[in-house]
Amino acid sequence: MKKITQLFALLCIGAFTIAALGCGSSQNASSKTPSKVMIEYWHVNAESFGGPSVKQLVEQFNKENPDIEVVEKYNPDMYKGLTQNLQAAMASGKNPDVVQMGYSYLNYAGENLKYASIPDIITKLSPEDNTYLKDNFLPNVLSLATTDDGKQIGLPYSVSVPVLYYNPDVFKQAGLDPSQPPRTWQEVTQYAKTIKEKTGIMGFFMQEYADNWAQQALIESNGGQILAKKDGRTMAGFDTPEASEAYQVLADMVKNGHGLHATNEEAFQAFLSGKLGMVCTTIGKRDNFEKSAKFTVMATQFPSFEGKTRKLPAGGNLLMIFSQDPDKQKAAWRFVKFLESPGALALWSKGTGYLPPRKGVTEDPQGLKDFAEQNKNMQVAMSQMPEVVKWASFPGANGLQAEQALIDVRDIILSGKQSAADALKQAAAKINSLL
Repeated sequence: MKKITQLFALLCIGAFTIAALGCGSSQNASSKTPSKVMIEYWHVNAESFGGPSVKQLVEQFNKENPDIEVVEKYNPDMYKGLTQNLQAAMASGKNPDVVQMGYSYLNYAGENLKYASIPDIITKLSPEDNTYLKDNFLPNVLSLATTDDGKQIGLPYSVSVPVLYYNPDVFKQAGLDPSQPPRTWQEVTQYAKTIKEKTGIMGFFMQEYADNWAQQALIESNGGQILAKKDGRTMAGFDTPEASEAYQVLADMVKNGHGLHATNEEAFQAFLSGKLGMVCTTIGKRDNFEKSAKFTVMATQFPSFEGKTRKLPAGGNLLMIFSQDPDKQKAAWRFVKFLESPGALALWSKGTGYLPPRKGVTEDPQGLKDFAEQNKNMQVAMSQMPEVVKWASFPGANGLQAEQALIDVRDIILSGKQSAADALKQAAAKINSLL
């Protein structure tokens, strides 16, 4: 009898505990607060390359949208690293929701990754936005996020062009006029030599990220091309005298001791500390350079080749959605629209240097109008927009390997192991077998 009494007491305590926790109570269940929709945002922005702006934007969105929580995740090794991480995550069924996809992986992503189509999301889940793309983006800008076979796989977000940053104090020490920066690659070579001979400071460095963006600008501005079409097939197009001549300009500067072949971290730090005269890299580094340098950073247009038309690939990234759940897709679309809003784009451009893809932001007093009018380095970048072309995107299942093969050539050429002509010829053969 005693045991039965004890058992009854235990059951009563358990029932009381369950009721206190709201278990089984229809009244409590109906009054529960709906849980937040959690989404992940993957990006490539380190602390010195827009990371603080990413955090600020995410914090602002989360504050303004209490029913959604965005968690940001930095991916090292730029777009190559992000794409590799994305493939691994998707293979395990844990893909993120919103992703910065580099323009150079546009065709690869469209062919090989299971993404959620933004036009489809709008049609099914947000019909009130049915004219959003047409109203806010110019056709040529929207095409930056459109694959070669016409799929709109995302929205253009970060747009950059390469510029030549330089240290006016180093120029003066070398007897060069800061108001007359080099315009051609021949002049860059001469300026770099003069800087090294007169000051002992290294003259020039071109960015060495895990991509071929700056090198594409170099090659195509000399009349070469990264990819070509032959009999309807995409082939390597850089096995040409124009391409090797352009690449050899960099190699010769390194060989002759006034050009630098190093990691970005080493070279950028040397520039910011006054130990490097000129750096060719993205306008996306503008804010970091201007805030971190011990001197007034100046920028000029990407150098040209005498008598040749300059062609500058649009660097940066598009925003893609990979959510499969409808609730997450709606939340992801709201976050994408927020990132593409004039106010958010103005914050993003000021905090990086990227040019806004959306119509009217640079003319909007609430956007970038005043800032763009005051910042001369930003004006330099904007002046080059008419010369923007698409960033070459290797297609097919082996697109990542093909891209890497061309990246690997850079070290071979700049370290002097092979001439640019020989190294590019071998790389073209390898890439053609992959494509």
